[in-house]
Formats: sequence, structure tokens, C-alpha cells
Amino acid sequence: MRRKDREVTDTEQIREILTNAKILHLGMFDDEYPYIVPMHYGFEYDGSSITFYVHCAKEGHKLDLIRNNNSVFAELETDIELISGKEACNYGSAYSSVMVRGKAEIIQEPKEKMKGLFLLMKTQTGKDFEISEQMASAVTVIRITSDSYTAKSRPKPSHMQK
Repeated sequence: MRRKDREVTDTEQIREILTNAKILHLGMFDDEYPYIVPMHYGFEYDGSSITFYVHCAKEGHKLDLIRNNNSVFAELETDIELISGKEACNYGSAYSSVMVRGKAEIIQEPKEKMKGLFLLMKTQTGKDFEISEQMASAVTVIRITSDSYTAKSRPKPSHMQK
């Protein structure tokens, strides 16, 4: 990470970023070009490893790519706000982000699919939902396990704080 002054290492701050962001951008290998798709997600974070759960249809390009090469990259961000200035070079953005290198796995086991969908709904809504095996069987659930991750934050300058 080039900007060490923006690196986030506090596990509670990382958990807050993971909780507050709602869209994960999943990058996969697609021959000559990367393929990136925005997805809703759920997560588990134990302070040293992040596991994401996403869901999709039972067939499609994303699943073909994961079956061909399960190495993925995920990025999410939150707290985005324009930082303005007197000159163009003084502009920027406040933000918090997490970037993850990892492996994607298509989950087959019903209980693990149910768990993934439960976590997805908890992350997206803040509520606990009962997920049945029948509900889980209607979709594909993908688990993304981190090999490594980094987190960054650039808060709003104090003069912009409310």
C-alpha cells in the first residue's frame, strides 16, 4: 500500500467498513480482459480473515469464469463524499474501502448456502431472516475466502465535519 497514512488495521474499523458498504465489486479472469460485477454480499470477519457470500442465478458467465479460475479480487467502499478545494488539484474524495484477494467456491451443501444467504440478508438489511433449504436451492451461493486483504480510509477533513 503506497499511502500508509490511510491504511486501516483496527479490526473494529474494518468490520464497520464491511458492515456499511452494501455492494462488492467482484473481479474475475475472463481471457484477455478482467470481468467485474457488482454484487450484494454478506460476510464473516474474524480479525484476520474475511469470508464473503454472494448469490446469483444457477448458470451464467460469472459461474463459468469461477469454474475456470477461482482466483478473484473483491473491492467495496463506503462513506464516499467529495472533498472540494479552491483549485482542481485540491479536490478528492473521502472514503473507506476494503480490497480482498481470494478464492471463490460454488457452495453445494444446503446448510452452508442457507448460512451464506442469512449473512447476506443480515449485511444488507441489518435484520435476521429465516432462510429455508427450499429458498437456498433456488439460487447459487458463492463463498469467497480471503488470501489477503487491505483496508483504507480517508475521512472528511475536520472543516467538512457536521
